[in-house]
Order: sequence, then C-alpha cells, then structure tokens
Amino acid sequence: MSGKLYVVPTPIGNLKDMTFRAVEVLQSVDLILAEDTRTSGKLLKHFEIATPKRSYHKFNEHKILSQLISQLEAGSSFALISDAGTPAISDPGYLIVHEAINNGISVETLPGATAFVPALVNSGLPNDKFVFEGFLPVKKGRQTRLKFLQAEQRTMIFYESPHKLQKTLQDFITYFGADRKASISREISKLFEENLNGNLEELAQHFEEKKPKGEFVIVVAGNKSL
Repeated sequence: MSGKLYVVPTPIGNLKDMTFRAVEVLQSVDLILAEDTRTSGKLLKHFEIATPKRSYHKFNEHKILSQLISQLEAGSSFALISDAGTPAISDPGYLIVHEAINNGISVETLPGATAFVPALVNSGLPNDKFVFEGFLPVKKGRQTRLKFLQAEQRTMIFYESPHKLQKTLQDFITYFGADRKASISREISKLFEENLNGNLEELAQHFEEKKPKGEFVIVVAGNKSL
C-alpha cells in the first residue's frame, strides 16, 4: 500500500500560530521534507519533534523527486514544510504534490498560516474576488505582466522583498496610477507587524522616508474604471 504525503503549514511569525494537528502530523510521519533544515530545526526543537528531516528545496527537488515518490509508493509517510507558511504558495511543493497525485499517492494538506490571507483582510479592499500574483518577474516578462494586469478588476495580491519594494511600487504607479488604493503588510504575526493603507503614491512616499525591512505583501485594488 502506498504511503501518504502531508503538506503542513508552519508559522510565518508567531510560533503560537502552529496548530495542534500540525505538531501531531510532524511527530507521526517517517520523514519531514524541509526547505531549509536549519531554519525548520529551530521550529521542530521548540515543539519537541524528533522526526528525521531532509532538505527539499527548489535547487534539488527535480533531482530527488523520483526517489521520494518511490519511497511513498513503498509505504513511507512524509510531511512537507517550507521555511514559513503553506508549502507550494510561492515556495517549493507543487512538483511533489503533482507527482504524488499522478502516481496515486494520497495527499493531505492541513489548513494553516499563509501570509496573503491576513494581508487581504487587513487591506479593507474587496475580498469576495481576488487574484494572487505572488512575486512579479524580475526582468523578462515583467512589463508584459503589468500591462496585462492593468485591466484586472479583482483585488490583486503580490509578494515582494524589501530591496525591490520601491521599484515595484513605482512600477505600480506607472501602470495602475498613483491614486490607486492599496495596502502593504509586513512582518505579519511578528513583533514589528505593520499594516499601511492609502494610495500607491502615499505608500511609495512612506517607504522613501522609511527603509523597507522584512517581507511584504502588497494588496492593490482592481481597476474600477472599466
């Protein structure tokens, strides 16, 4: 009988966001696949989880995938975790989930932390319909994507790193307009969590005066002029 792959979200900041069920699964599986075993090691130690772990990240996932699938087919149970949040959401995970399903292996994803949901709710922008864009292309395809999104009427959600935040905000002003409503959330659930609301020009001005730090979620209103 085939084993099982569990996809387990981990806290994006406050360790108290870890669920009881997530701890139980991580304690019960044969192996934990971790994006960075050093980062995850701190979390596992905190919750007294002694399950063996193995690195699984974007640089080795293609190389070790067939071996992992064979082990699952032989009856092993794995838990997949990323450094923070839900695996496969702008993190490694899609590939092994896709292959497990294609090979008839059971996959179970636990509910839990992910950064864009609290950021969307905190934004105060319409959240009945939205589109998650994640990280924009850095160079190739960036302008094409932004031009495409000019007509997007749903609320848009983006991830961004601190050193690229200002460029991205300036690009948004160029393609969406300076007065487009938006929200920026950083360090969600951490000690220095911050949620800012305004238009794109106001938000860009804020981070011209204050150096960006942490990881950012940008929520931008859709185009209401169409």
